[in-house]
Amino acid sequence: MPEGQIQLGVIGRAHGVRGWVRVTSHTADPTALTAYGPLHDERGRQFTLRWKGDGVAEVSEIIGGAPVKVSDRTAAEKLTNTRLFIDRSALPPAEEDAFYLADLIGLAAVDASGAAVGTVAVVHDYGAGTSLEIERPGASSLILPFTHACVPVVDIAGGHVVVITPDEIVVPGSGAEEDAAA
Repeated sequence: MPEGQIQLGVIGRAHGVRGWVRVTSHTADPTALTAYGPLHDERGRQFTLRWKGDGVAEVSEIIGGAPVKVSDRTAAEKLTNTRLFIDRSALPPAEEDAFYLADLIGLAAVDASGAAVGTVAVVHDYGAGTSLEIERPGASSLILPFTHACVPVVDIAGGHVVVITPDEIVVPGSGAEEDAAA
């Protein structure tokens, strides 16, 4: 993610033959994605969206200060997986006792006793729930679900999160339940 940028959405697959695309919005109200003005990708290209249906949008790329509509399926297909960002300064301040997930990146991760575990490197959200990737010195990264059970304390002002690593993870349907019961 570009420094100082917040990802608000991603362009998915083409929809139809008129250049429309499916768009996944990461805003609380998915339709609010268009309220932030032009969005940009990692290369700096700027785009505007106009909703055409539930999760389907018409895309225009701003070229030379003017919007140029993506008008056919082939051009729309080239935008698949384009991540859409805005400058952090365009977002309203987080409400009291709230934060943006991007605020977690760079925080120290400590255990319940305060001992260092690592640093929050990435916040993943693939739609089934958010997880934190914690880089640990001299060890592989640790990925934890961003739940109250595993991350009971988030202290943005203090610069840390408290993480509780599970002793064992049982994946339902994997047969591990029977192994654990034996």
